[in-house]
Amino acid sequence: MTKKLTWIFWGFGASVLSLPVLAVAVQSSLGTNGIDALKLHQAPYNLLGRKIAIGQVEIGRPGMFGWDKAVSKNRAVSLAAVFSRNAPAKSNNGVDPHAYNVAGVMVSRDKAYPGVAPQARLYSTAVGSTKNTGQPEECLSAQHIALQNGGDVRAINFSFGEPLNRDPRPDATLDGNALLTLCVDWSSRVHDVLYAIAGNQGKGGIPIPTDNFNGINVAFSSRRGGIFNKVDVSNLAGLNQGVSGRLAGREFNLDGRRAIGIVAPGSNISLLNPDGKLNKVTGTSFAAPHVTATVALLQEFGDRQLRKKQPNWSVDSRRHQVMKAVLMNSADKIQDKGNGLLLGMTRTLIDKQNQDWLASDAYQNPKVPLDAQMGTGHLNVSRAYQQFSAGQWQPTAAIPSLGWDYRQVDVNNAVDYTLAKPLKQGSYVSITLAWDRLVELKDANNNQMYDVGEKFSDRGLNNLDLYLVKADAQTTDKGVICSSISEIDSVEHIFCPVPANGNYKIRVQFQKQANEPTQAYALAWWTVGN
Repeated sequence: MTKKLTWIFWGFGASVLSLPVLAVAVQSSLGTNGIDALKLHQAPYNLLGRKIAIGQVEIGRPGMFGWDKAVSKNRAVSLAAVFSRNAPAKSNNGVDPHAYNVAGVMVSRDKAYPGVAPQARLYSTAVGSTKNTGQPEECLSAQHIALQNGGDVRAINFSFGEPLNRDPRPDATLDGNALLTLCVDWSSRVHDVLYAIAGNQGKGGIPIPTDNFNGINVAFSSRRGGIFNKVDVSNLAGLNQGVSGRLAGREFNLDGRRAIGIVAPGSNISLLNPDGKLNKVTGTSFAAPHVTATVALLQEFGDRQLRKKQPNWSVDSRRHQVMKAVLMNSADKIQDKGNGLLLGMTRTLIDKQNQDWLASDAYQNPKVPLDAQMGTGHLNVSRAYQQFSAGQWQPTAAIPSLGWDYRQVDVNNAVDYTLAKPLKQGSYVSITLAWDRLVELKDANNNQMYDVGEKFSDRGLNNLDLYLVKADAQTTDKGVICSSISEIDSVEHIFCPVPANGNYKIRVQFQKQANEPTQAYALAWWTVGN
C-alpha cells in the first residue's frame, strides 16, 4: 500500500469546549506553563510580530476571510496572501482545516486564543494533492513563499513531510540528499530564512525533510501537572536508535546525526476550526508553528532596534543562523532553584523515558551536541527575548555574560571571545554555535531560481568546534573546561558547570574544511558573571 504524503498530527476529532476551559488551555501553550509568549504581547515589550513576514507550506492551505466560504463567518486568522504552489490560490480550492489550525497557532487574532504573533504577515501555500505532486513541487512552493514580501520572509513553517517510500531514489535513506531536504538547506542560505520543520512521529513516519542541516526540527511536549515539560511519547526520536538500530536511515538520520533541535507544546492544543468551533489537536504539526511565530516576535524587536540605531545591533540580527542559535541556546533544560546558577530556566524537561538533560549522552559526550529527543530543550520565548535583546558583541573586546554574534572564521583558525566578568563556580554555561551546510543549485537555465527538473549539489558541511577555555589558554589542547566537537552536526552546543571561579573565554574553531575555506556562523552564549 502506498503511504500518502501526510500531515504530522493525531486525532482530528473536533471537541467543542466551553470558553473558560479553552482560555486555560491556551494560557498553558502561550502562557508561563507553555512558551511564555503572552508576556511579550504586553507592555513594556508590545511585541506582536508587526510587519514581519513568515510563511507556511502544506498540502492544503488555510481559508482566507473574504476569499473562501469555509471561513466566511470567522475572521480570527488574518493572512497576507494564499497560493496554490507558486500561483495565486483559487477561491474555495485547497482549503484545509489542518492548515487553518497550524496558521491559528501563529497568527490568530482571537482574543480568547491568540496566536504567538497575531500581527505577523503570514503567506501560505498549498502544495496540493499527493497524486500529482512530489518533492519538486514542494520545493517550488517553498521557494515561492521565501520570495514573498519582497524576498524578506524570516521563517517558514513545514507542518508536513514526505515518507521515504515516495522518494524516487533507489533505497532512499535519511542521508540529507532527498530533493526536498537539499531544497530546504539551499533556500535557508539563499533566501536567509529559518525553516521550522515538524519532527517525525508515528509508525512509518514522514521523515523527509527532517534530515536537513540548516533548519530547526521541532519535537512536541505534553503537559504534566499543567506544565508543558515532557517529550510526548508519539515523537519518533529514541535513545540508542542511531546507526546500529534497524530504523537508522529510515526513521532516524543515517549517521547518527541528531535531528531534533528544540521542543515546543503540541499536545491537546485548543484552536479554532474554520467554522469558528473549537478543536483540540495534537502533534508536531502544532509544535513547529510555535517556533516559526516566535521568530516573528523576536524579529519585530530586532527591527525596532535597527530603526532606533541601538548600539550592539546590526542587520545580522535578521540572519537565520542567529535565530537558530538564540532559540536553541535559551531553551529550558533544568529548572533553576532561584539562585540563578541554572540561568533562570523555568522548567525541567524530561524525555519519553522520564530522563532529564543531565542524564543524556549530549550532556556526557562532547561529540554529541543535541539530545536525541529534547534537542537543546524546551522553547521559552521570554528567555529567547532575553538572549536576543542582550545584543551582538564582537570578539575584538571583552564580551558581557549574555549575548550573540554573527561572523566568519577561516579554516585552521579560531575566534576567541573573552568574557568580561569572571564566571561563578557551580554556575552553568550555555553556548550554541550554528552554521550551514553548503547546498548549491544546478541552475540549468541560469535564472537564479529552482525550476522543476533541476537538481541540487551537496558540497558538504565544514566542521566547526566549540570550546569553553581558561582565559589564559593559548592553545586548545590546554585549559579546555568544556567542549562540543561533533564531526557530523551543523550545531555545537555546550551546557556545563563552571568548575572554579575565574576568567574564561569561548573559542570557535574551524577544524576541517569540506567546501569553502571561510565559514559564516552564529554564536549565542548565556553565563553567570561572578
